[in-house]
Amino acid sequence: MWHRKPATLLALREQIENAPAAISMTKVTRAAFDRVIDVWKPTATTLSTSCNHTDQSLFKNMESENHTRVAEFQLLGLSEDPDLQPILLGLFLSMYLVTVLGNLLIILAVSSDSHLHTPMYFFLYNLSFTDICFSSTTVPKMVVDIHKQHKTISYKGCLTQICFVLVFVGLENFLLTVMAYDRYVAICNPLRYTVIVSPHVCVLLIMLSLSISIVDALLHTLMALRLSFCTDLTFPHFFCELAQLIKLACSDTFINNILVYMVAVILAVASLIGIIFSYVTIFSSILRMPSTRAKHKAFSTCGSHLSVVALFYGTGFGVYASSEFSTSSSSSAIASLMYTVVTPLMNPFLYSLRNRDVKEALKKLIRPSPFVKSSHVL
Repeated sequence: MWHRKPATLLALREQIENAPAAISMTKVTRAAFDRVIDVWKPTATTLSTSCNHTDQSLFKNMESENHTRVAEFQLLGLSEDPDLQPILLGLFLSMYLVTVLGNLLIILAVSSDSHLHTPMYFFLYNLSFTDICFSSTTVPKMVVDIHKQHKTISYKGCLTQICFVLVFVGLENFLLTVMAYDRYVAICNPLRYTVIVSPHVCVLLIMLSLSISIVDALLHTLMALRLSFCTDLTFPHFFCELAQLIKLACSDTFINNILVYMVAVILAVASLIGIIFSYVTIFSSILRMPSTRAKHKAFSTCGSHLSVVALFYGTGFGVYASSEFSTSSSSSAIASLMYTVVTPLMNPFLYSLRNRDVKEALKKLIRPSPFVKSSHVL
């Protein structure tokens, strides 16, 4: 606007006269610009706030879509073939009734025969009761689902089922360990057996096993409450299993997995090591016995327990291997079926068929009394 070297004094005068007008025009332009900014600033602020609110709403909607509020889970069961449903219904209903009846007969036989009021059969009594409860946590729900063709379970029902399954699995694990300890003391230290394995100690061992199992189950269940789930709420099983629940979760499951592995190592592996150590010592003591009859009796008392141990831990390892190394849902469900249904079913047969004392007690229980015979004659 200003020239450094004006050509004439007239030109310099004109520039001086025009300078206030230019300055005033600049002020008007700046004032107008400031006015426009003042007018549009609230609108821009409103638009910015609206955009932020919209983004937050979209984020919340996306979050609610990704992490749904769990109402119930879908259970696939063992098969979706409608032709197999009546067969499965009859099969599992029969297996459950046989399980309950067989274990109930063991309980009645131990209770009614005074010769079986020993620590060994006291633990067998509790094992049979545990098998009835263990089977009752899964099989009746599965039978009802097959009958109604509505295989679902609520969120609370799923967590409750997981809790009870863990309680009775842990209790059976400890009972098998305690029974191995009982046989170890009876064979390796028979003179002090009644002192070491007294009735007070037996009750204390049962209460301790139950307490640890309850604490373990509650710990896993409470940790499962922190998990959030996506839209896929389908269990490839006939019941809620903790490992499958963790796999369905969308949130971080690192702590849950660490807890599962830590408890498995501390409780299951430690118990199995204790059982193996007990039987290694037992077999070495049996081989040193001079009498063949004493050897046979010792082996017969341990045979039933060893069969149950092999069945329980073998199926448990099968469940772990199928969940970790197999992608097939059917193989995992079959492995879970083995330790939840087949193991409680086989335990009474293994003890009744291989144990002479239990067979004699069952015969007395089933055989009618002399008073009943005389009444029939009259």
